[in-house]
Amino acid sequence: MKTVIRFLPLLFLAFGVLSAADEAPDCSKNEEFMKMNYTRDQGDICIREWQTKVNDLKAKLDAATAATKKSEEELTKTTNAVADCNKELYRLIGATDADVNAFRDRLGRLVGRIREMKALSDDALADRQDQVKMLEDEWNQLKQIKISILPEFYNTMVQAGRDIKGLYRQKKTREYIVQTWAKERDCLWTISGKQEIYADPFQWPKIWQANTDQIRNPDIIHPGQRLLIPPAGEKTTEEMKAERSYWRKKRAAMKSNEEQAANSPVETTTAPTATAPKSGK
Repeated sequence: MKTVIRFLPLLFLAFGVLSAADEAPDCSKNEEFMKMNYTRDQGDICIREWQTKVNDLKAKLDAATAATKKSEEELTKTTNAVADCNKELYRLIGATDADVNAFRDRLGRLVGRIREMKALSDDALADRQDQVKMLEDEWNQLKQIKISILPEFYNTMVQAGRDIKGLYRQKKTREYIVQTWAKERDCLWTISGKQEIYADPFQWPKIWQANTDQIRNPDIIHPGQRLLIPPAGEKTTEEMKAERSYWRKKRAAMKSNEEQAANSPVETTTAPTATAPKSGK
């Protein structure tokens, strides 16, 4: 009886080993597999399982490679067909590759300028309507070129035309009623310097050029006149040109008066009468 009892642990141990050998191993985690004391049969099971997965992945890779090669061949055929089609279109409109490339660059620059203008505020656009007109002129010139009807450029040309039309803005103007010199010291210079107008007297040419229909001489304005006040901003090319012309005439008149005074005898006269205020002083 004691001998049987001594052999029971060995029997249980042998039974456990046989049971472990019959269990299916978990081959999904390599690290755990390396730590487990699997039998040779269990290791073979994992090897066969991994080999099957490798074969499946290789088959998928081969299929993907074949599909990629086929797609590349189709792409090459399509690219060649498009190139042949473009050559025929170029021939029909009498254009060369160089002509098309030059048109592409020119249209690209136009689209870039349109994009920059679209980023401006309405007030800024209102002060740049001359530039918008230049964009429209450039677009009209491109439109006259037959290359513009090519499929590559047609939609871009149509959209560019719409975008340019959308850049036109009407200038927002206000009115200012001229007061008397005695009360408000109103002249273009002081009006421009008012806080509610421009807070900058040097902007007076903007008011002058917006009201040339009623102001011939910017030195002379009359109480009760209703002057249009353009939006604040940098002086336009026309406004700066008018201002330079004004100061040239002003300096010429001052020089002429000095010469006349130098050549005239000194006479005693009564006090001079008041003259109209000068808007540039």
